Amino acid sequence: MQTRIREFRARYALTQEDLAKKAGVRRETIVFLEQGKYNPSLRLAHDVAKALHTTIEDLFIFENALPEPERRVVLVD
Repeated sequence: MQTRIREFRARYALTQEDLAKKAGVRRETIVFLEQGKYNPSLRLAHDVAKALHTTIEDLFIFENALPEPERRVVLVD
C-alpha cells in the first residue's frame, strides 16, 4: 500500500512527530506508514486522515484493489 501522508504533512508543515501526537501514536508508526511498511488498522487510518484534514480514500492508495467486474448487457426480445 502506498500513502500520501508525507504530501499531506507538508501541506500543513507538520513533522512526523507532530502528526504522531495528533494521531496518538509513536513517530516510528508514522515513519513505517509513510514507507509503506505498515498497514494500519481502520481506526489508525481514520485518526491519521482526520489529523491531516482529509479522507482515508485520499490518503491511502490500495495497490491490489480488485478490478471492477465486467458488466454484461443482456438484450431480451
